Amino acid sequence: MRFTRKVKTGLVAAVVLAALLAISANRASPASESTAAGAHRGLAPDIIVIAPGAMTYRAAGDFSRAGLPANAPVATVRIDRGLAIMKRQVSAVEYQSCADAGACLPLAGSLTAPDRPVVGVSWRDADAYATWLSGATGARFRLPTDVEWAFAAGSRFRDDALPDSDATNPARRWLARYAAQSEQTRPIEPEPQPIGTFGANEHGVLDLAGNVWEWTDSCFVRAAIEASGDVRATLVNCGVRVVEGAHRVYVSDFIRDARAGGCAVGPPPSNLGFRLVRDYD
Repeated sequence: MRFTRKVKTGLVAAVVLAALLAISANRASPASESTAAGAHRGLAPDIIVIAPGAMTYRAAGDFSRAGLPANAPVATVRIDRGLAIMKRQVSAVEYQSCADAGACLPLAGSLTAPDRPVVGVSWRDADAYATWLSGATGARFRLPTDVEWAFAAGSRFRDDALPDSDATNPARRWLARYAAQSEQTRPIEPEPQPIGTFGANEHGVLDLAGNVWEWTDSCFVRAAIEASGDVRATLVNCGVRVVEGAHRVYVSDFIRDARAGGCAVGPPPSNLGFRLVRDYD
């Protein structure tokens, strides 16, 4: 992946930081199925392979200029080697298989629905599932970065630019953002809907921006845009991750065992699940 120079060097560095550009240049093109995964078809998920391409991407995180909220920098991002991503979200019954194997923490409630996405999972739960699935299939699975999720979402990716308003009044600007998000959000069913309810996008990926949000592997970033145009990161917090769905949000990594500590103890939201991407040898 590379960033086309349409913004100043400092801004490009900030976009890389904000997106946590975790896609290694050494990863091979997803041109064929893993033979190891082929030996475990019962576990290997349906994968959509998206051809290399470019997109306009606004960095995730909170940005400010002269102490006031500002829109994040935008760059043209190219996914040089394409992307292999699950066609649908991980289902409740699939996650239960990981819990039955002792590799994932069990979740409260019934997890017997094969046609519903698993919800109420933390980032750690999703990461544990990716590790277990990788070992069980012989393929390498992981959570997508925010850049990868946006690329897979295509036309369903929502730009989270701050609306035009009085830049000298942060309260009015944040209220304008809240109003804009409220207008974008359609009525959402409180319970996870059957897989496929929200249809496929132009890449054939199901239920993107549906009623279940999805974890990404990208950490929350706060940065200041200097008068020179350079960007200075003031915070990178991997205890908070970028979550994508009907719009972009930032969610704490919930610790379900209070004895383990953490600032967000308790069950994660009941509308938060995940899907994985696959790397190749």
